[in-house]
Amino acid sequence: MTSMTEARATFGPVVLLGLAASGFAAVAGHKEMLSIPEATVTAAGGLAPSVQERSVEFPLAGALALVALAAWGVLLVTRGVVRRVAAALALLASAGISVVVVVGGFAQDQDATADLATRLGLNLEAVDVERTVWLWVALGCSLLALVAAGAAVRLVPAWPEMGSRYDAPTSGPGTGGPEIAPPTDQDPAEQSNLDLWKSLDEGHDPTDDRTDGPAAGPTAG
Repeated sequence: MTSMTEARATFGPVVLLGLAASGFAAVAGHKEMLSIPEATVTAAGGLAPSVQERSVEFPLAGALALVALAAWGVLLVTRGVVRRVAAALALLASAGISVVVVVGGFAQDQDATADLATRLGLNLEAVDVERTVWLWVALGCSLLALVAAGAAVRLVPAWPEMGSRYDAPTSGPGTGGPEIAPPTDQDPAEQSNLDLWKSLDEGHDPTDDRTDGPAAGPTAG
């Protein structure tokens, strides 16, 4: 089983991979995925069309990539159950990108070819559609995002949570509840912040460097 320290060390690399892969997939998802070469169109007797006229995009892949990107952003600033839900959402969205690209670019490429031929007024037998570099970018990035999201779902319970070290203790000497000792596995920075909060709860000034104890209160006359 992955130790706590090793799991925490994966936080930065996995999040960076997820953000980068989702971001590039979002860009690729709004580019042409399948295209008929201009030379093919002109050789078949058609007019030279624009890139948009002789290509097919997969907007659903771009939309899912944006969902995955947003899920990574939520994962960075949340904790607990919400954070796990965000990781699961990133996983589902990344898987969706891969499915859209594979189905549209490989399983249904002939349907796209027929649509393009009809759009350009060409004979289907004379049209040969090509997979563009953006399709391969989208596919590769979706797989990387899928790997990163899968790792996040598995490791997110052990990852550090933003802002947790600045939370005040829920109970202590000044709140009437039992005093909670800092966990032994906390790093020194977290323990130091807990000590500052405890000092504030007891009415002490944590910035005062005097070693003498707190001033004695007034005695009953």
